[in-house]
Amino acid sequence: MAMDGRTRWIGRRAVCRLAALLLVLQAALAGCETVGPDGGGRADSVAVQQLLDRWAAAVRGHDERAYADAVDPAPEAGAYRDRRRQVYENLADVPFASWDYRVARLGGFAPAAGSGHRVAVEARLRYRLAGYDAAPVTVPVRLTAVRRDGRWYVAGDDTASGDRQLWEQGRVTVVRGAHGLVLGAGQQADLLRSVAALVDAAVPAVGAAWKDGPFDRVVVEMPASLERMGALLGAPASDYRGIAAVTTGDGTGTPARIVVNPEAYGALGDFGRRTVLTHEATHVATRDSTPRAMPMWLSEGFADWVAYRGSRRTPRQVAPELARSVASSGAPRGLPADADFGFTGEPGRLARAYEGGWLACRMVAERWGEGRLVDFYRAVGAKRGSVERGLSDVLGVSVQEFTERWRAYAGKVLRG
Repeated sequence: MAMDGRTRWIGRRAVCRLAALLLVLQAALAGCETVGPDGGGRADSVAVQQLLDRWAAAVRGHDERAYADAVDPAPEAGAYRDRRRQVYENLADVPFASWDYRVARLGGFAPAAGSGHRVAVEARLRYRLAGYDAAPVTVPVRLTAVRRDGRWYVAGDDTASGDRQLWEQGRVTVVRGAHGLVLGAGQQADLLRSVAALVDAAVPAVGAAWKDGPFDRVVVEMPASLERMGALLGAPASDYRGIAAVTTGDGTGTPARIVVNPEAYGALGDFGRRTVLTHEATHVATRDSTPRAMPMWLSEGFADWVAYRGSRRTPRQVAPELARSVASSGAPRGLPADADFGFTGEPGRLARAYEGGWLACRMVAERWGEGRLVDFYRAVGAKRGSVERGLSDVLGVSVQEFTERWRAYAGKVLRG
């Protein structure tokens, strides 16, 4: 498959942006003044928490007036009031089951200049989508609060990191399917409905292959552009150029999101789009069985195997880059390394890595059976990513023997 059809799972890797951001934030604040057990700092903290409680209640209760009343009324804050009003309108249709803030500390960055008693606020926004999130999504936020005539208001926020939530990027259009919730900003409703229809086909397909309890809920976010996708993920847009979608969230209870790159996704045909969404839905379904140490050839190869399962595509059609390599240089020397799934170096390397992982999973399903492939995946996950133990326990072969079988299999099916 060409690179514009590739996907990438970022939930279990060091590129898990939320975790990285929280660690950086913690380190940056190590020397900052924290709220003490008594005195003005403590009183300010309690008052600011109460302010954010009222602000959150306004979101949950769809009370626009109460939401606006929590924002600084001073003339100097006019632009910020307009921005918050727009954000409120943007998220109006998003089905939140919960929305709350927790103040972590006061101080840590310089609040915006202006009148009144101002404090910088480090807090965490926690929210759940109704019917989809079993646990809250946690987002670090940095605000400025101001006290005027004995009353506290939200007076600003730190926007240096970009628009990290979809509703900060524009009005969110919500489309519900039988198995998915599709949220789009700057996208036509017809396109979002087509995504929901493909998700409705993808989820049962994944469930039929994985067979690991109920799996019937997926959340998809589609921003307006590649640049906006990068902002959502807290990374340069160039990291995702040519990548049709990524899945965020890990196996520790953090809700998963499939984030679609509208540019790469838009360049695909119907089959490519269906394959992408099925691949990503597989990552959602398997994430609790996919530890950080799981080799990427297995996690990505398995997701591709599920996505292509039942199709009539030949190995040469699914793995054209690897087929060309086999024709010119012979069978690959070894299974793809995690480094082969990067974006630097020779352009065809990434495609061959995905194709090699898919071919390995296809070989297991063909020679040992689909059930054994699933058992193998689960065993490697249970053994903290140990392929050696999984191969021995489930398939009865060593890593060296498996690799030699895969090399011979690749040479056979890709030359035909």
